[in-house]
Amino acid sequence: MRVVIADDSVLLREGITRLLAEGGIEVVAGVGDAEALEAAVEREQPDLAIVDVRMPPTHRDEGLRAAIEIRRRWPKVALLVLSQFVEERYATELLSGDTRAVGYLLKDRIADVDEFLDAVQRVAAGGTALDPEVVRQLLARSRRVDPLSRLTPKEREVLALMAEGRSNTAIAQTLVVSMGAVEKHVANIFMKLDLPPGDEEYHRRVMAVVRYLRG
Repeated sequence: MRVVIADDSVLLREGITRLLAEGGIEVVAGVGDAEALEAAVEREQPDLAIVDVRMPPTHRDEGLRAAIEIRRRWPKVALLVLSQFVEERYATELLSGDTRAVGYLLKDRIADVDEFLDAVQRVAAGGTALDPEVVRQLLARSRRVDPLSRLTPKEREVLALMAEGRSNTAIAQTLVVSMGAVEKHVANIFMKLDLPPGDEEYHRRVMAVVRYLRG
C-alpha cells in the first residue's frame, strides 16, 4: 500500500509515517497544506490519502475540500480524514457522495495503533471507518429529529456499529449475540429504510448508514 499524508504538524506527520512503516505500509509523500496534497496525489497516485481537516492558510476546512476534490479527480484514491474534534458538518459532507473507501477519525484514535492500522487497511480496501465518537454524535442528532422512528433500539445499535465499518461477525462479537440475530437485525434495517433486496449487500449497508447519518 502506498500512502500520502497531509497535516501541517510535522511531528504528527512523522509519527504517522513511523506507525505505518512499522505496519509495512509505505508513505510516499508527507505534505503540510491542501495545494501540496493535491499535487502529491497527482504525482504519486497513492492507494490512500490521510488528510487533516484543517490546514493552512485559514485552518478551517482546506483539508476536507482537498479530500472532496481528490475524490472527484482521482476516485480510486481512498480517503482517511483526521480531525481534532468532532465536526458533524464535515463528516456529513464527506459522506454525502460515494462512501466507499472513506474514513473519518479523531486524531486521538491514532494512539491506539492496532485500531488505527486496522482503519487504514479497511479504508484502503474499499470499506469505511468512522470514529465511534463521530457516530455517537451524528446518531444523537438523528434521534433528536427522529427520522428513523421505525427502528428498534437494538436495530439502532446494530446500525451504529455498521456505521463504524464493522462486519456482521464483528457486530455479533461486540453485542455478544449470534450471527443469525445480527443478520435478522440487518435485514430489518434494510426493510425499514426501504432498501430493496435487489441491490448488492455492500451498497445497501452503505446507504443504510448514510441515510441514518443524514437524518
